[in-house]
Amino acid sequence: MTFLNLLLLIIIVYGCSNSDSQLIENLPTPTTTFNIVDTGVENFYNNSTIMSSPTEGEAFYGQDATYKGNAPSYTDNGDGTITDNITGLMWEQDMGTKITFEEAFSKAENSTLGGYTDWRVPTLKELYSLINFTGRVMGETSIDMFIDTEYFNQPLGDTSIGEREIDAQTWSSTEYVGLTMGGDQTVFGVNFVDGRIKGYPKYNPGTQIENKMYFRMVRGNTDYGKNNFIDNGDGTISDLATGLMWQKADDGIGKDWEEALSYAENLTLASYSDWRLPNAKELQSIVDYTRSPQTTNSAAIDPIFEITEINYPDGSSGHYPFFWTSTTHLDGVNPYSGAVYIAFGEGLGEMNGVLLDVHGAGCQRSDPKSGNSSDYPQYFGPQGDIRYVYNYVRAVRTID
Repeated sequence: MTFLNLLLLIIIVYGCSNSDSQLIENLPTPTTTFNIVDTGVENFYNNSTIMSSPTEGEAFYGQDATYKGNAPSYTDNGDGTITDNITGLMWEQDMGTKITFEEAFSKAENSTLGGYTDWRVPTLKELYSLINFTGRVMGETSIDMFIDTEYFNQPLGDTSIGEREIDAQTWSSTEYVGLTMGGDQTVFGVNFVDGRIKGYPKYNPGTQIENKMYFRMVRGNTDYGKNNFIDNGDGTISDLATGLMWQKADDGIGKDWEEALSYAENLTLASYSDWRLPNAKELQSIVDYTRSPQTTNSAAIDPIFEITEINYPDGSSGHYPFFWTSTTHLDGVNPYSGAVYIAFGEGLGEMNGVLLDVHGAGCQRSDPKSGNSSDYPQYFGPQGDIRYVYNYVRAVRTID
C-alpha cells in the first residue's frame, strides 16, 4: 500500500479535522497506471436500430457513445512493433502462425523484435485493451474486425481447411482457475473477429493434443491491469489505478438494457449523481481472474465489492449474475439488438441437456437487450449459451 493510499484509509476510518481536509485537498492526484482505452463507439442504438443521440432524461441516454474516454492512439514504430500511446504497452504487429500455449512463452522469451528482449505473453486485461466495438460479425462471418487493422494484422480462420472465419482467437497468458466443459483446462482469449472473451480448452478434449491459437506479444507497463482498490466507506470503491469509482454493491435486481441505463443515470450515491453504466472495457477492468465459483466459492471479483448471489437455473445456489455494460455488440441479422455483458459467475451453457461452465467466470459475451422476463433464461448457439436478458448493474463514475 502506498503512502497516499494509507493516508486516505486513515482518514476514512478516523475522520479528519478541517486542517486535515485542507491537507488532503492539496495532495497530488494519484497517477493512473491502468488507463482504459475507449471502445471507439460513436453511434447510438435503441433495442433494434441506430438512433439519433438521446438527450438527458430520454430513453437510452447514458449508453457507450454518450461518454467519451481515452480515444485509441497508436504509433507504428516501423520495426514490426506498435506502441499504444494510452496504455504505454508495445505490441507485436503480426502474430505469425498459430502456436501452443507453451510455445508462446518460449517465443516471448527468445524474441528480439524491435531490438527488445523483454517481450511477454499478455495477460487477458492487457490483450483486451486492444478491442474496439466498432467491429461487426454475422454469426461465423466477419464484417468488420474488433481491432484496429490499420495498425494490427488480424487473420481470419482458414475456411479452406474447415475453419470458420471466427476461428482466429488470440490467447492470453491468463489461465482459467476453474475448469470448463466439466473438466477442460482452459485459457482465456479474446476473439477480435467476433468481439468476445471466452475460455478455450488448452488441450483437444478428444486427443489431449495441445491446441494452437494466435498470440500477440507485448512489452512495457508491467503495472497495466493491476487494480488499486480503496473502500471509501460510503458505499463506493475507488480504483486509483484506473481513476474510476464504483458502486460497491449491486442493487440485487435484474434489469433489461434500457432499465439498466436508466438506473445508473438516475443513481445518487455518496452524494454523487454522475453515475453511469460502465462500457465493456471499464467493467472488464474489475474482473478478478484469480477467483471463480469452482475454486474460491465466490464471483470473479475482488471481495472488497459486494455481489448478489443467485441460483443456477436448476435452483441450486452458488451462482452469480451477468452484468450489463453500456456497449452494443454488433452481431447477427439484427446487429443492434444485443449488448455486451461481463459474467462474474460461470459462463453457462447447456450441452446435451447438461448445464456446464462453457466459457469461464470472467468471460464477455452479449445478451438481447429486451425480452419478456418469463421467457428467460433461454439457451442459444452450438454451446447452448445461457441468455438471461435481465442482467445486473454496477454503476461507475470518473473520479474528479
